Amino acid sequence: MGASRDVYERSLVVVARNDVLRQALAVAGLTIADLAERCDVDAKTVERWVSRGRVPHPRSRVRAAEVLGEDVGVLWPEIVRRTVKTGTDRDLVGIYPRRADLPRSVFREAIERANSRLWFGGYTSYFVWLEVPGATATLGAKASAGADLRFLLGDPDSPVTTERDRVEATPLTLATRIAMTRAEIDKVDAAIPVRRSHRHIAMSVWVFDDEAIVATHIGAGLGQDSVTLHLRRGQDGGAFDRYVEHFESLWADGKPADPQR
Repeated sequence: MGASRDVYERSLVVVARNDVLRQALAVAGLTIADLAERCDVDAKTVERWVSRGRVPHPRSRVRAAEVLGEDVGVLWPEIVRRTVKTGTDRDLVGIYPRRADLPRSVFREAIERANSRLWFGGYTSYFVWLEVPGATATLGAKASAGADLRFLLGDPDSPVTTERDRVEATPLTLATRIAMTRAEIDKVDAAIPVRRSHRHIAMSVWVFDDEAIVATHIGAGLGQDSVTLHLRRGQDGGAFDRYVEHFESLWADGKPADPQR
């Protein structure tokens, strides 16, 4: 039994050893002791990097890669594998307890990068005009260049909107914020389709090419208090695709908005 275990443990070492690192040392004409000295670590530590496949601390990885003239990802590919998501959450870029915690640059840069579609599925999307400098001019340029721009706003006349106003209890009502967004859209030097719905009262979805921002209302909080996801499409049928389907469903059922509303 003891002999069998020794063979098993030796096989693990063989499988785990870093032959790429060993080869890089040979090509560079360096010994384990040489690399240890240049990385300011013990030679036994470097020996474990090679023979046991141990992964160095980040600073040592970077230094060793510089000394050997290789990329960190080539010498230790498992680092790349660890950082690349492969599960069902691979679309998730970030999650924020409140939309107010989302860096303003995220929205601005997503709008600037988008070329094919810019879908605004916020109940009011009022904050866009406050937080994105030059939004009117940018959206006009995107529309003129052929991008698919859409605004799915809330229905100011819906009882659902009235009830939400009661819950939020803020002087700046939803209907007022919707009207302010409509006024800004009318300033855009391009025809932008606008539809109304009350089905997204509790969750807003904004889609910019292959990026999406999703905000879900929490209790009586305002939109800025919503838990917010930043997504980027990384797979077929993932979270990003599901939210796109959600927007498309709402859009299909939405009512074309009167240009004067």
